[in-house]
Amino acid sequence: MTDVSNSKASLGRAIHAITGKWGWFVALGVGELILGGIASANLMAASLASVLVIGTTMVAAGLFQVVHAFSVRGLRGFLLWLLAGIVYGAAGVVILYNPILASFTLSLAACAFLAAAGVIRIWAGFHMRPAAGWRWIVAAGVLTFCVSVMLFATWPAIGLWLLGAMLVVDLIFQGWGFIAFGLMLRSRASRYPAHPATV
Repeated sequence: MTDVSNSKASLGRAIHAITGKWGWFVALGVGELILGGIASANLMAASLASVLVIGTTMVAAGLFQVVHAFSVRGLRGFLLWLLAGIVYGAAGVVILYNPILASFTLSLAACAFLAAAGVIRIWAGFHMRPAAGWRWIVAAGVLTFCVSVMLFATWPAIGLWLLGAMLVVDLIFQGWGFIAFGLMLRSRASRYPAHPATV
């Protein structure tokens, strides 16, 4: 019984501690909304920025994989680890060398992923029958697939703004999510201000 009481008290203190940080979540959300607004002003620049971040990340990941390969040099698969790191890093270098071409390529890949996601959702929805809500899953899959078809139809024109638009949407949704979470924490803190051990 004592262990249960102690674990509840620890959980209560942890919840009380995070409720005191609600302002940081709201500030983070507002910051992401501002960044989303800035990015929406120039989707092409946002797309190129996204591509540069992807390329830099791939170069760094490639270097880490090469270092990891040499750290396990005595084990089987050393050459595969090394080759994977080199290829990954080289792809990042190509992206950084020609970010515009990479933007077209990545936007085409995004269209393909959307199409695949739509088909998978449709398949999953039909396989959920007769469970409640299966039609909504199918409808969501059809909508996703239709969006991918429209994007495919406008490629390569979308190549210079699609990634930027996706970044803007992500920043805006994340921003509102953090704001809502922070305000929920604030509401909880006002209801339980002085009893962290019993929350």
